[in-house]
Amino acid sequence: MRSSAVVSGVLSVLLLALVAVGWSPLLSFDRSVAEGLHRDAIAHPAVTRVNRVLSDWVWDPLTMRALAAGTAVLLWWRRERRLALWLVGTSVLAVLLQQGLKALVGRERPRWPDPVDSAHYAAFPSGHAMTATVTCGLLLWVLALHWRDGWRGWGALAGAAVVSVLGVGCTRVYLGVHWPSDVVGGWLLGWFCVAVAILAYRGTERRGARAGDGDGSGGTGGER
Repeated sequence: MRSSAVVSGVLSVLLLALVAVGWSPLLSFDRSVAEGLHRDAIAHPAVTRVNRVLSDWVWDPLTMRALAAGTAVLLWWRRERRLALWLVGTSVLAVLLQQGLKALVGRERPRWPDPVDSAHYAAFPSGHAMTATVTCGLLLWVLALHWRDGWRGWGALAGAAVVSVLGVGCTRVYLGVHWPSDVVGGWLLGWFCVAVAILAYRGTERRGARAGDGDGSGGTGGER
C-alpha cells in the first residue's frame, strides 16, 4: 500500500504540473479524444441519455457521498466509531483537496457549440472520478476488514466498484464536460487519498496495539 501511495502521488503531481503549464502534447491528445467522443454523443442521443443518467444519478458525487455517509452511520451503530470517523474524515479531506486543486489550477472545461450536458466549477481534477474512486476504495477496504474471507459476494462488489470508477470517468468525457486528463487526475488523486488513509489507519492501529502491550492490557505475554 505504501508503494501504491507513492506511485499515485508522484503521477498525480506530474499530471498536475503538465496540465498547469499547458503541455501541448497532452492538450492535443485531450482535444482529439474529446472532439471524437463529442461527435459520437451528438450522433447517438440514446447513448448520450444513458450516459447522463449514469453520470448525473447513479455515479453522481452526491450518490457516492450518501453511500459513504450511510456506511459511516452503520459503523457507528455497530460501535466501530473510530472506523466511522476515519471514513467520514477521509471523504471530507478528499473533497477539500479536490476543490482546492480546482481553484488552484483553474482549468476551463471543454466548450461546444452544441453541448449535450453542462457542469460547474473548474475542470481539473474530475470531481466525479475522484469521488467515485475515494468512496469505492474506502468502502471496499471496510468490507474487506469484516467480510472478505469466505464471502462469495465480495467479487461481485469489487467488480461493481471497478465498473463504477472507470464508468463514471468515461461518461464525463463522453458528455463533453471533462478532458481525459481531468478524469485520469481524478482517478490518481482519489487512489492516493485512499492509500494514504489506509496507511494512516493501520498506523494508528499499530500504535494502539503497542500501547496495549505496554500496559499489559493488550496481550497475554504476562500469562504462564
